[in-house]
Amino acid sequence: VQLQASGGGLVQAGGSLRLSCAVSGGPLNTYNLGWFRQIPGQEREFVAANKWNGDSTVYGDSVKGRFTISRDNAQKMVYLQMSSLKPEDTAVYYCAADRTRWTPVVSTRVGSYASWGQGTLVTVSS
Repeated sequence: VQLQASGGGLVQAGGSLRLSCAVSGGPLNTYNLGWFRQIPGQEREFVAANKWNGDSTVYGDSVKGRFTISRDNAQKMVYLQMSSLKPEDTAVYYCAADRTRWTPVVSTRVGSYASWGQGTLVTVSS
């Protein structure tokens, strides 16, 4: 599958932003999908992911209660709603699809995801 993330930008601390990811090339409802973020010079960090059938969602500890991942299988879109943003949320955000279809467990590991979007920059000012 191919993914293309969008929606990044500059926002003040405490504000909200919604990232979108368009998915093509495969049946969206068979892949676990995730969001990761990366600050230059640091490792890519898990943000959120949900299971192909929608019955399981996992969030990184630093975003729990503030971010929400969702998907629209018919429109082939994945979203990341970000609220109560903090300066430390500043990063390039990537959407990703699991290596295999129908994976039973949602992974937080970068290596579990094989298809990546190009990234979209989110900057949170203090």
